[in-house]
Amino acid sequence: MTTPLFHATVLRTEIRLFRREPGHLFWIVLFPSLLLGILGAIPSFREADPALGGLRAVDVYVPVAVLLGVIVAGVQGMPQTLTGYREHGVLRRMATTPVRAAVLLSAQMLVFGGAALVSALLALAVGRIAFGVRLPGRPVGYLLALLLAALACLALGALLSALSRTTKIAAAVGSAALFPAMFCAGVWLPVQAMPDLLARIVGWTPFGAAAEALNDAAAGAWPGWTHLAVTAAWTVLLTAAAVRWFRWE
Repeated sequence: MTTPLFHATVLRTEIRLFRREPGHLFWIVLFPSLLLGILGAIPSFREADPALGGLRAVDVYVPVAVLLGVIVAGVQGMPQTLTGYREHGVLRRMATTPVRAAVLLSAQMLVFGGAALVSALLALAVGRIAFGVRLPGRPVGYLLALLLAALACLALGALLSALSRTTKIAAAVGSAALFPAMFCAGVWLPVQAMPDLLARIVGWTPFGAAAEALNDAAAGAWPGWTHLAVTAAWTVLLTAAAVRWFRWE
């Protein structure tokens, strides 16, 4: 049986290892804000669009940039890290210690989730300072939606880690999952601009539901309970599957 002190030791170790990976720091923490800055520099993105309810495109893309960091952390960062541990025998050696799968997965989710939250704060700051984007009208609802989104994405990453035997497989599967996730989050087409049928379908995915919840909170309304429930349900299912199929070797 592990103790809280042991859990803290595992977490500190994972934080140190994460900080040694400049690729994680760039793609998770910096890239979403950099993309937002590039899009915001386009003059048409700073003009009100009747198709978006009078919002500017840059206003709509702030929640997208917030979700992008979460998605990259979940489907690209964590799977390759955990699979690399397995491929190099790190997990096999850890299996002889008091560490349990849930402890290691929790530490990974906290590390990558923390990086995703820093990325979200940076995107909000860039949107506000550089382009005058209003801060979320419902900050508590926004934070709740963001936390659920992070948990759902990281649970998916944990499942991909559990199912991938090598880092090459993890990279391939993660890339395959990345683009549909980005589409559902509204990277190429904001959810508000999608046709009604497509928006309803996307709303049943964890990323689409999270995007809708963030949009609601950004506009000053409480996130829809259906969207929050969908994101939470995906989190529970994906986490249970990850723990069930996790293997040390």
